[in-house]
Amino acid sequence: MKSLDELMNVEKGRLLHQLFPLEIPAFLQFVALMSQTIEEEQQRIKSKWANGFIDFEYWLSLSRATAKKLTQYGKRLNTNSSLFADQLFDGHAALYLSHCLIQYTQPRKHENEKFTLAVQLLFT
Repeated sequence: MKSLDELMNVEKGRLLHQLFPLEIPAFLQFVALMSQTIEEEQQRIKSKWANGFIDFEYWLSLSRATAKKLTQYGKRLNTNSSLFADQLFDGHAALYLSHCLIQYTQPRKHENEKFTLAVQLLFT
């Protein structure tokens, strides 16, 4: 097995899915709602955008690409860890999904503390 530092984002996503398969459906619903919010409130978000690492237009494109994959693959993402990881954690898509994971677990106390700890370990 690889060390944590050697794991690529796709491998981290697959591992998270394999360890917490019951958490994935609710998380993906959260991602869909987050993408919908970004789409609906893009002017407001863009006016307050302060991320010097990535511009808002690219963030919007990552959000849209994720929403498209959620629609395209549907419930199969809930049950197939390889599909989940390959489609949502490959390349720059991992930036958006990692952000979604952190938003899903950090601002509020998530009921599954082990899931929160796994997200922190793997994605922060």
